[in-house]
Amino acid sequence: MDFLVRDTQDLPAVATALLESLQGPTVIAFEGAMGAGKTTFIQTVLRAMGIAETEGSPTYGLVNAYESRFYGSIFHFDLYRLNSEEEAYDIGIEEMIYGDAYCFIEWPDQIINLLPEDTRYVRIRLDEGLNRVISWKDL
Repeated sequence: MDFLVRDTQDLPAVATALLESLQGPTVIAFEGAMGAGKTTFIQTVLRAMGIAETEGSPTYGLVNAYESRFYGSIFHFDLYRLNSEEEAYDIGIEEMIYGDAYCFIEWPDQIINLLPEDTRYVRIRLDEGLNRVISWKDL
């Protein structure tokens, strides 16, 4: 599926479509260049999941944890500053991504060898008109 996003007002409908495509707790890897809008889209998805107060990107702490009364446990990872897969083990990433939780991962290439085989990939890119295009494949 491809969604054209001209401004942030378009994001809630895309977030809802993504959530409707999920079969339950899963790992979602968000790919896109720096500034493509990964964090902004994830925050919109979190709000659609009933999280009223999002903490922004967990750039320095690597992970923010949330609890949704509708979706259960949710983890938002920003692995841009991760130095190694060993550092990911140190924060207990395996327990989180292989547990019964929704995991949203920015910069998934940092832990590509640790991701489950059924990881869903969401790509965000800019088109020639500088609009965002958000896409994923339905499972």
